[in-house]
Amino acid sequence: MCGIVGYAGPRPSSPSSRPVDVVLAGLARLEYRGYDSAGVAVLDGDAVRIDKRAGKLANLREEVAGHEESSSQVAIGHTRWATHGAPTDANAHPHRGGKHGELALVHNGIIENFAPLKAELVAEGYEFDSETDSEVAAHLVAREMTRLADEAGAEEGAAGADLTEAMRRVVSRLEGAFTLLAVDAAAPDRVVAARRNSPLVVGLGEGENFLGSDVAAFIDATKEALEVGQDQIVTVTPDDVAIIGFDGAPVTDAKRYTIEWDTTAAQKGGYPSFMAKEIHEQASAVADTLRGRMENGRLHLDEMKIDPALLRSIDKIVVVACGTAANAGSVVKYAIEHWCRIPVEVELAHEFRYRDPVVTEKTLVIAISQSGETMDTLMAVRHAKEQGAKVVAICNTRGSTIPRESDAALYLNVGPEIAVASTKAYLGQIGACYLLGLYLAQERGNFFPEEIAEIMHDLEGLPDKVQAVLDNAAQVEQLAHDMADATSVLFLGRHVGYPTAMEGALKLKEIAYIHAEGFAAGELKHGPIALVDEGQPVFIIVPSPRGRDSLHSKVVSNIQEIRARGARTMVIAEEGDTDVEPYADVVIRVPATRTLFAPLLTIIPLQIFACELATAKGLDVDQPRNLAKSVTVE
Repeated sequence: MCGIVGYAGPRPSSPSSRPVDVVLAGLARLEYRGYDSAGVAVLDGDAVRIDKRAGKLANLREEVAGHEESSSQVAIGHTRWATHGAPTDANAHPHRGGKHGELALVHNGIIENFAPLKAELVAEGYEFDSETDSEVAAHLVAREMTRLADEAGAEEGAAGADLTEAMRRVVSRLEGAFTLLAVDAAAPDRVVAARRNSPLVVGLGEGENFLGSDVAAFIDATKEALEVGQDQIVTVTPDDVAIIGFDGAPVTDAKRYTIEWDTTAAQKGGYPSFMAKEIHEQASAVADTLRGRMENGRLHLDEMKIDPALLRSIDKIVVVACGTAANAGSVVKYAIEHWCRIPVEVELAHEFRYRDPVVTEKTLVIAISQSGETMDTLMAVRHAKEQGAKVVAICNTRGSTIPRESDAALYLNVGPEIAVASTKAYLGQIGACYLLGLYLAQERGNFFPEEIAEIMHDLEGLPDKVQAVLDNAAQVEQLAHDMADATSVLFLGRHVGYPTAMEGALKLKEIAYIHAEGFAAGELKHGPIALVDEGQPVFIIVPSPRGRDSLHSKVVSNIQEIRARGARTMVIAEEGDTDVEPYADVVIRVPATRTLFAPLLTIIPLQIFACELATAKGLDVDQPRNLAKSVTVE
């Protein structure tokens, strides 16, 4: 959800390199995580200066530009996705703490027990300016600073008060999910952060250090990063990074790693939006996911740290995911069941642990999350592990929580995805799950090695076919502009086309804000056909006539059924399929491929359609209303 940035460093006093400008630049790269409001805090002499504004980051930039330079070495900033309280100036972060406002704090997550803590503070005379749970944490940390100063025999706010210890005392009382960053006038050279169930990473620079909810916060300054573990507190100064646990014990085994992409990956590169850019990166994204997996005729997944003997004993697979990732899981259910002959269930992660699922030591759980921080999915992972299951994470973000807490992880390697509505990560998730399914089939003996090699050969040929679909985008782009006034669009599919229909509808909902529904085409006559009237736009994903002929003919019949009721039919069909032409108002062609691989191609026209229709409506396709890229609350 929210984007957070912290900085400690000696950058020279110039308009382009003030600590506040470093933080603003980081927030700009994190704005996809939340854009209801934004704010920054810097130490200005012996006081904390806070600027914050409702709306997007541009509003804050205008305010900060008018300030004179301060001598501060540290700054923190925040872009908000609203939870407690409306997106207003008052509810924006940072929040002041203490009766004299000497501390500033930003927060990502939800503090579940904020109400009794707030009542305690109010009883002591603390006043609140916002409706947020976050302001409670700010006052609690400031109160501990005062107590520490008193214990040291110093006056309130005097040097010697320990911001790190104050944070440690507070986090032990907080329940829920949080990343907290704080600065205080009594500790002018440091930023202190704490993490529980919410993302945080350290950027390691030369004479400067960074904190962020994502490495994008500091990618223009350093590629060296340090993971912050669960229930840990990190203190950064210009010259040092120190980590302790919530129990106060030093942490000496934090993992350092190098970021594998650069700032160009987080720029639009001439495209009108990040979403358009990421759609057109999908051929290389699929190739990057698949690259280097075959060796000496066998599929190798170096990330798989689970004993093959255990994999051979698996009797059930459960996929846990949310949103687009759940649609990816629904696609690969068909493939894994077909290849491995193991039953596969696809569960919405936020429902999984609440229905008392049947999970044993012979269950393999596949957790799919682009960010690796999706709270619903993380809690499902923890529940599965408590029941004895092994967990494999499918993720795009190295060092994130879900891969670290899983038994093994497959990374997508598709590069950063900035647009809130996922596109290239969706294809990467499907591709990674295909690799996992084939690996399981190999280790369980479901196929001979030459059969695995043949399937992999076809899979590795998919990037060229993806590019072929992208090269013919103009037809779909024009269709989207012609339909800019549409108020409802339906999507139909069967077999692997059904989750494709669901994902196509989700994309349109997310960024165009119009009614869209995906249905199993066979379910049409059982109720949804009542929605079809004259002129109703309907996309139909048609299976290959070569793979499942009976299924192909049934979907052609579905097209006839809705066409007879006045629907406008947009048909996505394989090249050479002439059976659909008499019943289609528009035919969108994709290259022929294996039935199980078709979703990597048939989803692309639907992504392009959603992106272009939203653009034609004048909407912000990268930052749709009410949404955020990484959902870190349950």
